[in-house]
Amino acid sequence: MVGTETIDILGLLSVLAFAWVFGAVSERLGYPAMMGELFAGIAFGPPLLGVLQPSEVLTVLSELGVFLLMIYVGMEVDLHDLFDLGPQALVIAVGAFVIPFGMGYASGVLIGVPMEGALFLGIAMAATSLATKSRILADLDLLETRIAKVLLGGALVSDVGVLVVFSGVIGFINAGSVDPLDMGVILGKALAFFAVTIVVGDRFLPPLWSKLEALRERYGFVDKTSAFTFALLVSLAFAELASLAGLHMIIGGFMAGAFLRMADVQESLYEHMHDVIYDLAMGFFAPIFFVTVAFELSFAVFAENLALLVLLVAVAFAGKIIGSWLFALPTKLTSREGLVVGFGMNGRGTVEIIIASIGLSSGIIDEQMFSILVFIAIFTTALVPATMTWGVRLLEAADELVGADGEPSSVSKH
Repeated sequence: MVGTETIDILGLLSVLAFAWVFGAVSERLGYPAMMGELFAGIAFGPPLLGVLQPSEVLTVLSELGVFLLMIYVGMEVDLHDLFDLGPQALVIAVGAFVIPFGMGYASGVLIGVPMEGALFLGIAMAATSLATKSRILADLDLLETRIAKVLLGGALVSDVGVLVVFSGVIGFINAGSVDPLDMGVILGKALAFFAVTIVVGDRFLPPLWSKLEALRERYGFVDKTSAFTFALLVSLAFAELASLAGLHMIIGGFMAGAFLRMADVQESLYEHMHDVIYDLAMGFFAPIFFVTVAFELSFAVFAENLALLVLLVAVAFAGKIIGSWLFALPTKLTSREGLVVGFGMNGRGTVEIIIASIGLSSGIIDEQMFSILVFIAIFTTALVPATMTWGVRLLEAADELVGADGEPSSVSKH
């Protein structure tokens, strides 16, 4: 028994050490830490060297990592902002979701993937990564430009749309049939979940936080740690509601995070809660998830289905660009701006990998399709800095790089 515990501790230590080193290297190279953590799992896990091995402890911790990561993603989203976004961001978000989803689903059908797998492929193609875009736009000094506003707004709406559609697809797959009555029940449960969480999050959480803060001021026994515990309880309650509705727990985590942000918490309490969740998710649990998710990758796809991999990477890359560019044409954005927004929307990152891992663990997709989806996430995310840099130079040459107010950006003057 002692030996088993020692192996688990050593495995956990090794996973975190490799994740930290390669995540730091990745960030130094201008990529998200996730890329380095995936590389560590591929290079030192079962796919190549086999130094790192899966275990039950790592599996449990990686599942917690996904949950905490989605709480954090939710805390980065202000649902009220969805209604305040300009029409340009909303229109492009629709294009960046619908076109890749349709192309991904059609590709799955054409290559003979079962309908459930084709739906998952479509969702993965439609996914994007808000965090990746924020980092790249900051590095390129573009945060005050019009394309940045549209890109971040579009990514925000797209991420929410992907998770909503994902919840519907999971419900449909769990039903195992297309019976109209069953589909009606599934839809009703999903709608009930969103209705309940919206009412609870928007109407009951703010006054509940106010009462907690009043107790803190009056009696002093509600401190920052208690507030964090309360946030976790809310997140777990939302996760349980999602499970009862036949949805995945990450949907509950995401909704909880979004409403915790909107709960009008005292600034110091919220900052502490946000920082602790960020540190737990990004500093401990999420790295374990990204390293261990790479354990399931198979390089056999390069030898057995290289043509399929290349095809689906090309479809994923083209889908985002076509969708963003096409739907940008009716807006105030120029054709070139629409193209550059498409380049930025292409980085899929975290959300696609989470969706792919859930599909694999649920038996909806096989190891080969899982590997393809993860490689798509890696390739498309890796291409974003290079394509965005080229696109910005294109806009500068055409004098079309403008600020959020529509005036020429100072970036274009450098």
